[in-house]
Amino acid sequence: MRGLMRAGWMFLAVALLMGCGEAGPPDTSATTRSLLAQPRAGDLSTVFDPTRLSGDGPSIEIDQLGWNMGSLEAPVKVIEFVDFGCGYCRLFQMETFATLHAEFIETDMVEWKFMPFVSGMFGNSEVVTEAAECTLEQAPGLFAVFTDRLWSQQADWKGSDEPGVLARSWAVELGADGEGFDSCMQEDRRLERVTSATALAAQLGVRSTPTFWIVGGGPIQGALPLETFRVILTEAYGQFAPSAG
Repeated sequence: MRGLMRAGWMFLAVALLMGCGEAGPPDTSATTRSLLAQPRAGDLSTVFDPTRLSGDGPSIEIDQLGWNMGSLEAPVKVIEFVDFGCGYCRLFQMETFATLHAEFIETDMVEWKFMPFVSGMFGNSEVVTEAAECTLEQAPGLFAVFTDRLWSQQADWKGSDEPGVLARSWAVELGADGEGFDSCMQEDRRLERVTSATALAAQLGVRSTPTFWIVGGGPIQGALPLETFRVILTEAYGQFAPSAG
């Protein structure tokens, strides 16, 4: 029954694909099993506690990457791979995510890891992704409002000749300490997180953005309609919640 359920929501995801990049999810069953086998890391809230994924590329500490939302005890674990330059990622964030956050993350059904990386498809993406990381270094709340600005004014930074200057002006306007932001960017203090997230996406076979990785269920590609996502997350909760076992 669980296999049929998983096949059902995976079918919905592929059938309604709307994303930037190549279509067609890879076979990820072996990787999923290795992720599920990892122990938790104390009280650190993360989707893949302290998982090290090795293989063709370098070992990556997934728990040290991205931005985590939701309860450590949530039975459903999702990692969202995004590129700030992707129009479908913008669509999902601006039209769908707030509702999913209220219905699934705030209710402790889903723990969510937001994982920005650089797909290589969009100009200026690496600069603004590093800038976003530098706001996260200062405060999660600052990171949240800064990434909102990246989505809402995506066309501005993508078309800018000086994306770093524009990103700094937004960060300071939103409350960042200018000197701290400057030193973070100049010293590339957060660049390793960006490159590690990009390497992780490559190792997992992420071919399009957004890609949503449901632990135990594999990748789902595309900015799916809200109702479809509700079905997928509700069925995943029914599958993974202890009372459903």
